[in-house]
Amino acid sequence: MIFSMEKVIVLASHNKGKLKEFEEILKPFGYIVKSVADFGHTEEPVEDGKTYRENAYIKAKYYFESLKMPVISDDSGIEIDALGEHFPGVHSARFADKIQEEFGHGYEVVNAWILKKIKDNPNRKAAYHCAICLIEEDGKVSYFEGVCPGRITSGITGTHGFGYDPIFICDEGDIVFGLASEEEKNRVSHRGKALTKLVKYLKEKEGNLN
Repeated sequence: MIFSMEKVIVLASHNKGKLKEFEEILKPFGYIVKSVADFGHTEEPVEDGKTYRENAYIKAKYYFESLKMPVISDDSGIEIDALGEHFPGVHSARFADKIQEEFGHGYEVVNAWILKKIKDNPNRKAAYHCAICLIEEDGKVSYFEGVCPGRITSGITGTHGFGYDPIFICDEGDIVFGLASEEEKNRVSHRGKALTKLVKYLKEKEGNLN
């Protein structure tokens, strides 16, 4: 068996919102999710991959080589048609940082900028993408991916979630992420779908399909 009795998995991220999502989804299955910060890591690797998978692997490998424990990492982003093909995509975090550097701190500023930029564009199509990389104690690498198609709202709606959630409506169930509970969001989100595949893999590996 790859995992210890405690079934601890390290999340290669310092993002508290992301950690909370992973904890919410994996906890019912008996997994304890720890942040790299819990092990004293404050630094982060340079994410220079060209795909979500590549960036997820870069982060997972970086912390796995230090901790020698099961590590999960995800890379995710939003792709907004009106801003360009697959944009901002893998550059979603850096794109947000750039806007904040110029116009002020907080994703409220970023989301307001996007809404203003695409105000007159009838194409509101968008999609969240997520790729999770798992590196097990023996070094085996696996990937799990999820996509959440949707559209951009006409205004900032709600305060739930994080990042671009207050301007995103999921096509599945017509759910506004900025208003949705974590449970509602996790059922349909890109990360929720990828994590469902991860959980299925972990349970099958342990011979526990219940």
